[in-house]
Amino acid sequence: MGRWVDHQLVIENRVILGFFASTYLDTPNPFSSNVLMPTYVLSVGGSMIVPGTDIDTKFLKGFRTLIEKRIIQGDKFVIIAGGGGTSRGYQRAAEKVTTLTRDDVDWLGIHATRLNAHLLRTIFRDVARPTIQKNPNTIHLGKHKLVIAAGWKPGRSTDDGAVRIAKQLNAKMVINVSNIDYVYDKDPRTHKDAVKIKEMRWEEFRKLVGSTWDPGMNVPFDPVASKLAHASRIPVVIANGGKLKNLEKIFDGKPFVGTTIN
Repeated sequence: MGRWVDHQLVIENRVILGFFASTYLDTPNPFSSNVLMPTYVLSVGGSMIVPGTDIDTKFLKGFRTLIEKRIIQGDKFVIIAGGGGTSRGYQRAAEKVTTLTRDDVDWLGIHATRLNAHLLRTIFRDVARPTIQKNPNTIHLGKHKLVIAAGWKPGRSTDDGAVRIAKQLNAKMVINVSNIDYVYDKDPRTHKDAVKIKEMRWEEFRKLVGSTWDPGMNVPFDPVASKLAHASRIPVVIANGGKLKNLEKIFDGKPFVGTTIN
């Protein structure tokens, strides 16, 4: 398996974060650098915001405290919100009543991400730009230290939006924030012999998740976004958003728990 340390990469900006599964063992941070990296793009999974039927206010309080502390220290952020269970709940409900087109399913998911994004913008009212960023191809921070983003259009997930934002900001990494510690070679919920993966190449990851994206699918990072990140040579970190100290380790360039895909 190829390792990121075999490649040379100068990181000028910090970008996106993700989270996947269980055992807590430190992984050396391949993105640690002495170069100033003030801008982060965080792709926060909807499962972190609404893990079930209730909003996780404990996570939101801790997340708000961490981000506002980092902003005071000089960091800037773009945070894009996923739809998660909220999206899938609306999609399942609609399917019980009528036959849905692919666009119907997509738009329900997109509006779920926008609802979650407005929740984030509200709790970050004092520091965030007043408007939600929808089109990832026109992202511009300007004077703002925090921009909240959401779903864009059918056929595009928030993972895809995160990669596009990373490209626009010339960022060198995406951090995908979800509810797992690592990517595994198979679903650890149904396979006791599942093996966690700390580092993997895009070719390996794309074989794991396939090539087709469907609205509401539950994978660490969606196939279409993975293809774009691969082609754009943008690494993605998958990490557990519920462990905020671990998230801060990634910001600080310290060893962290998670999977690096490059």
